Amino acid sequence: MKELTPRQIVNELDKYIIGQDKAKKMVAIALRNRWRRQQVDGDLREEIIPNNIILIGATGVGKTEISRRLARLAGAPFTKVEASKFTEVGYVGRDVESIIRDLMEIGVQMVRDEQTSKVENKAKEHATERLLDLLLPPISGKKKPVGEMNESDELELRHERTREKLRSQFLDGKLDDRPVEINVPADSTPMMQIFSPMGMEEMGMNLQEIFGGMMPKKVKKRKTTVKEAFVILTQQEAQKLIDMDEVVRKAIDRVQNSGIVFIDEIDKIAGASSGKHGPDVSREGVQRDLLPIVEGTSVTTKYGVVKTDHVLFVAAGAFHVSKPSDLIPELQGRFPIRVELASLSEDDFIRILTEPKNALIKQYKALLETENVEIDFKKSAIKEIAHIAAMVNTRAENIGARRLHTIMSSLLEEILFDVPEIKVDKISIDAAMVKDKLKNIVEDEDLSKYIL
Repeated sequence: MKELTPRQIVNELDKYIIGQDKAKKMVAIALRNRWRRQQVDGDLREEIIPNNIILIGATGVGKTEISRRLARLAGAPFTKVEASKFTEVGYVGRDVESIIRDLMEIGVQMVRDEQTSKVENKAKEHATERLLDLLLPPISGKKKPVGEMNESDELELRHERTREKLRSQFLDGKLDDRPVEINVPADSTPMMQIFSPMGMEEMGMNLQEIFGGMMPKKVKKRKTTVKEAFVILTQQEAQKLIDMDEVVRKAIDRVQNSGIVFIDEIDKIAGASSGKHGPDVSREGVQRDLLPIVEGTSVTTKYGVVKTDHVLFVAAGAFHVSKPSDLIPELQGRFPIRVELASLSEDDFIRILTEPKNALIKQYKALLETENVEIDFKKSAIKEIAHIAAMVNTRAENIGARRLHTIMSSLLEEILFDVPEIKVDKISIDAAMVKDKLKNIVEDEDLSKYIL
C-alpha cells in the first residue's frame, strides 16, 4: 500500500471499471487512509476510525466490482454479504456476527497461503524424501556415515545408490505415472454433523474440532500416481512447517486493521417496521444488530476475539423504493460518506465492451480461440450493441452493464453452438448482423421482458 497513491489506486481501478470517477476517488482515499493510520504514532492511532461508505446506484453500474478490486489491490481480507440474508436476533436466519467470522476465515486462509509459499521449497524437499522412502523403503532405521562403513555394509551402499538413481529419475519426471500407496487423513465421521447444525454460529467454536481433538486422527491408504502423491505430500509437509499460532496472530491483525466488508442490498433492510406484521418485521432489527459491528465491537471467533473498530464497511444499494434517510439515524451516522453512482450511457457501454482488461469482447475472443476461430467485432457492431443495450435498459428494467451479457449471449448464441462443427477460421460481426440477430428483442416489447 505504501507505493500506491490515491491517484494510482484510481488508475488501477480504471483498468476494470469504466466511469464512476467520484466513487473511485472516495474508495481510493479510504484505502490510503488505512495506510496513513498505520504510520501515526502513539494513542492517536487507535482513535482514528475509518470513514465507512455507502454507494448508491442502480444494479450493474459497478458498486460490487469497485469494492472487490479495491480489496485485491490492498491484499486485504474481503467479504461480500447480502444484508437481506441476516435477521434480527430471535428470528430464523444468520446473525450479523457471522460476517466477522467469515472475514476471519478469509484472513487466516490468506496468511496461510502466504506462509505456504514461503516454505514451499523446503516442503518439496521433505516430500521428495518421503516419496523415495515409499518407493524404496530403507533397510535399517539408522544410517551410518560413508566413512564408517565396512564390507558388511555393502548392501546399504547399494541401497543408497539405487535411491539416488530413483531420485534423479523422479526429478526428470520418469516416475510420474508409477503407482504408489500413501496415507491420507480420513474424513471425519458424518455423525459429528449432528452436534453443529446450521444457525449455531454464535457458539463460536466448531464442535467437530473439539470432539475431533479428543480422538486420534484416522488415516486411510490411498493408491495414486507418484505425480499426485508428490503434490499431496508437499501439502502435508507444508502444514507441518507452518506455525499456525503465528498465522492466526497475523490474520487477526490483518482483519482488524485492513479488513473490508461489503454489505450489498442495504436498501432492502431500510424502512421502519413499527406496527407492521409479516416478512419485513425484522428489518429495523437487522439494522440495530448491524450497528454495534459497524460501530466497533468485539466478536468471538474460533481463532480468538476480533475487534471491528478499524474494519472498513462499504454498503451498497439501489435505493429505488427506499432512500438512505430511511435507515435508522445511528446507522446513517456510521456511514458518513455517500457516493451516488451514475447510470451508464451508450458511450460507457462502448468503453465497457472494449477497454477493461476483462472486457466482454476480449472474453469471447479468448473463448473462440480455443476452437481455433478468430472473431472480429467491427467498430460499427460494437456501437450497435451499445445502442441496443442502452435502449433496452430505458424500455425495460435498467440493469446497467449486465445488459451487455444478455445481448452478447443472444447475439453469439448460434455461433457458439455451431462453431465446433463448421470449418471456418474467421468470423466478422458487423452492425447489419447485430441488427438482424437482435431485431426481435428490440421490436417486440413483450419479448424484451424475457431477455433476462
